[in-house]
Amino acid sequence: MRKATISRKTKETDIQMELNLDGSGISDISTGIGFFDHMLHAFSKHGNLDLVVKAEGDLIVDDHHLIEDTGIVLGQAIAQALGNCAGISRFGEARIPMDEALASVALDMGGRSYLVLDAAFISPKVGDFSTQMVKHFFESVVNNARINMHASVYGDNDHHKIEALFKAFAYALRRAVAVEGGGIKSTKGVL
Repeated sequence: MRKATISRKTKETDIQMELNLDGSGISDISTGIGFFDHMLHAFSKHGNLDLVVKAEGDLIVDDHHLIEDTGIVLGQAIAQALGNCAGISRFGEARIPMDEALASVALDMGGRSYLVLDAAFISPKVGDFSTQMVKHFFESVVNNARINMHASVYGDNDHHKIEALFKAFAYALRRAVAVEGGGIKSTKGVL
């Protein structure tokens, strides 16, 4: 059972998360940021994973702490659910279009975190979601899950670009964590 339950409570946020990597795309998301909820629902559905997120934070300040901490917890949940990564494909990639936007994501679950993101946004916000938080969210995820991620997106509509990125991340992750045999996919014998 590749599942994880993570809680993180700080003076700024309170986050409860449940993740099942072998789910069916069922989600129950509540962060207080409508567009972020929409992205996490899309991530769950297209990643074919079950995700419960109950997050509260100091949204009176802005959305930074809540989105960052949700990314931290999601990364921790992915790492916990994978354990020693035995049998996983390790690498995953996806190219996802959404109207005029096209997102590409390539992942290595090899235990070394690194993010390269080529994305420019026109608007400062989509709904109550700050577009500058896209990079910070993915940095938080990859640093805590120890993922190497290269991603890019182009297009004209920020909603489309961000949604395509989340969906591409979901598909790439689904492929990278797929079980395809035994053992660790590394010449070192460990990830």
